[in-house]
Amino acid sequence: MAWTEEQLANLEEAIATGALTVKYRDKEVTYRSQREMLELRETMRRALGQTDVDASVHYFKTSKGT
Repeated sequence: MAWTEEQLANLEEAIATGALTVKYRDKEVTYRSQREMLELRETMRRALGQTDVDASVHYFKTSKGT
């Protein structure tokens, strides 16, 4: 599916307000959770070429070397 900047903006606005329902023109979608919305937002950003390098998460494991 080809996403638009307007669809992404509407989704981001809903995420920011805590809403689970997003309206876009004559359509309305209700998501199950904020997590589902956040995952879709990342999918949309990638599809629109809006990758953010700073958004990556790194986990480090350390040991005392015993």
